[in-house]
Amino acid sequence: MNQNQDHLKDTMNEYLPLRDVVFNTLRRAIITGEFAPGERLMEISLANRLGVSRTPVREAIRKLELEGLVIMIPRKGAQVAKITEKSLRDVIEIRCVLEEFAASLACERITEEGKEKLKEAHQQFVDAVQSRDILDIVEKDEKFHDAIFQATSNDKLITIINNLREQFYRYRMEYVRDIEQHSVLVTEHENLLHAIFNHDSETAKQIMRTHLKNQQEGVIQAIKE
Repeated sequence: MNQNQDHLKDTMNEYLPLRDVVFNTLRRAIITGEFAPGERLMEISLANRLGVSRTPVREAIRKLELEGLVIMIPRKGAQVAKITEKSLRDVIEIRCVLEEFAASLACERITEEGKEKLKEAHQQFVDAVQSRDILDIVEKDEKFHDAIFQATSNDKLITIINNLREQFYRYRMEYVRDIEQHSVLVTEHENLLHAIFNHDSETAKQIMRTHLKNQQEGVIQAIKE
């Protein structure tokens, strides 16, 4: 328990407003699995662990509920939302539509600067995979996809995707935990990069669809085990 308490408090960033610090700390603990699906989130206990009052904890829990990471159970309070096959399929369906469209637009609009950013993001992902640091792999995977979004030059699309970022992130984390999938991810990223560089919209969309469906099936298999 002491190690968990210390680790949780160590993630606090003193340079942000307190409510943001508490929210970011709890969110990170959920998406990295430090708080397990179904685990209760007790306001008093969390406040004591983080060395804050109950108010920022309560605000953070409400925000996490809006993002689908926490659910409120009558007479029991807040608990970490479980990953279900239904919720996963819902998220992937939305993500497929948005990211296939993004890949298609990127094929049409990517600039030379955008190509360099995508190449750099891919190399950073490859380096992260070689390090086997799960959190770093997830973050670099996210940056690779961000580089595709930026290449669309569509600010509204980017905003919509960013609003769903946290829900995507949690499932991405579950998939990346399976080390056997890492080489598949690298290959899919390489193929996607080449399709975008060649302005091949149909191939890019197909690769993106396969990429996301593989993640879906991988997580479904994991939650059934």
